[in-house]
Amino acid sequence: MGICDNRSIIVTGAGAGLGRGYALALAAEGAGVLVNDIRREAAEAVVAEIIAAGGRAVANSDDITSMAGAEAIVAQAVAAFGDAHGVVNNAGIVRDRMFASMSEDEWDLVIKVHLKGHFCIANTLVKRWRDQVKANGGKVAGRIINTSSGAGLQGNIGQSNYSAAKAGIAALTLVQAAELGRYGITANALAPAARTQMTEGPFGAIMKPPADGSFDHYAPENVAPLVVWLSSELSGGCSGRVFEVEGGKLSIANGWKTGQITDKRARWQPAELGDVVARLIAEAPPAQKVYGT
Repeated sequence: MGICDNRSIIVTGAGAGLGRGYALALAAEGAGVLVNDIRREAAEAVVAEIIAAGGRAVANSDDITSMAGAEAIVAQAVAAFGDAHGVVNNAGIVRDRMFASMSEDEWDLVIKVHLKGHFCIANTLVKRWRDQVKANGGKVAGRIINTSSGAGLQGNIGQSNYSAAKAGIAALTLVQAAELGRYGITANALAPAARTQMTEGPFGAIMKPPADGSFDHYAPENVAPLVVWLSSELSGGCSGRVFEVEGGKLSIANGWKTGQITDKRARWQPAELGDVVARLIAEAPPAQKVYGT
């Protein structure tokens, strides 16, 4: 018996890396998994692994950035497994460039794949779950698991498009959690540090597997147990959180908080503000280091 028995979960970008690790772990805990990847052969290879291990899975290569594609993905999951209980929004791309040199297309594509890609499937599922609650009463145990990043929480040089998209995803998660709890839907996000195709370039040397066979700190599989738990009914009391995961380390990000306040109880004059801002900065906690530097 697994903690995701009788549940079906959609995993996007599941043909390799973190998504593949999530799909395999979910299936091992009893979930039926829709393995979505734009590369059909990669999705089918992961499905073959799952079936060979005795699990349940179907492959899908529909477009996560269109509502028509999202509806097709959800429909396939329902047809294969009887229902769809959650989504792990994992798919993403990078188009890294310094901000002054970034093209409109590089900006638009990253925002589309990450932010709109996170919207389409979750929105389609939420409408389905809301209709179920209205028809049957009670609550569903719907699960939305989003993917932010250290770059989205702290910023990263050369990744203004990616960092902006990932910051938007963290904020989206908070709104989803606040709005959807009444239906029994939870929304949480991950900020994983792991070895993937997207991290091979900037962090490849750091993230190499250890040659001595010791614990592989950056293995994608290290993030999968949290994804399985968040996908299960056991996580019903957890929503609106952004989890940072790296190796065996697990933490919850605090997000933006209101810092020191100074109140004149009157309108400030522009010439006054230099000294005031300098004092607020001096009293504030040290700024977060830019991610990856």
